[in-house]
Amino acid sequence: MTRVAELLAYPLKSCDGVAVDRAAIGPEGALRGDRSYALVEAGVDPETASVGGGGGYVNGKSERAVHGLRAEYDLAGPTDATPTAVTLARQATERAPADERTFALPEEGDALADWVGEYLGYAVDLVRDDAGGFPDDRAARGPTVVSRATLETVASWFDDVADATEMRRRLRPNVVLDDCPAFFEDRLFADRGEGVRVAVGGTELIGVNPCQRCVVPSRDPDTGAAIDGFRERFVRKRRETLPDWTESDRFDHDFRLMVNTVVAERSWGDVLAVGDEVTVEGVVTVDENGTPVAGADAAE
Repeated sequence: MTRVAELLAYPLKSCDGVAVDRAAIGPEGALRGDRSYALVEAGVDPETASVGGGGGYVNGKSERAVHGLRAEYDLAGPTDATPTAVTLARQATERAPADERTFALPEEGDALADWVGEYLGYAVDLVRDDAGGFPDDRAARGPTVVSRATLETVASWFDDVADATEMRRRLRPNVVLDDCPAFFEDRLFADRGEGVRVAVGGTELIGVNPCQRCVVPSRDPDTGAAIDGFRERFVRKRRETLPDWTESDRFDHDFRLMVNTVVAERSWGDVLAVGDEVTVEGVVTVDENGTPVAGADAAE
């Protein structure tokens, strides 16, 4: 039986994650506290900014130096990954000395932004969203899902990736599954206009689309050093190992891995837990936001 092996939240977007045993589904379907804080260039509106490189967010796509920040968190509760404090450590640069500081949140958010801005060499703002956080896919804010076997397989494609744990840090999923084959998560999406119902314990997720990857997985999560030819090798190996069940018009190129999900409002407040059983329950018709269409027949 497929089960949840790991649950991970990323309280400060683009920084280190934290493993949790249980995680509540918050408003809008994200894990509560996941990416609830983010750094943006000073004056940028996070609601209109693009998460792509150069879009205003201070993330791995646009700023390699974020890989030089380490983060540890004090969390709001056993099922709530909202940070009440974050301890950041930075490497020495020409602009700023190596340093480590703990910031209470939200009270010391401006101080945190100033400290990071000193490290980066330009002004940044710390922004907060306690509802859905700041995911890359704003239409599918639910937990992202991948299997441990997938992480192991993809890690084996690259000599410079130590193991499945390092690949997980590069890909940054919320839910890691065990007791299932590599690329099991490709069963969790269907064609456009369709979603896949997935029961995780007593909670229903709707798998909607395979995650389009960016430059971040090519980089060492601690140093930012990139693997030469990462995308080309990934695409070639993905095509060579593509399972028969990966048949979807959403899978329109081979630089996709992991699945984005939506959580229906009735499941907000539910709790996912390590060890939960995972069952694929079938394909349903969904709207453009991935929400099941009321009264629609199940998709064939």
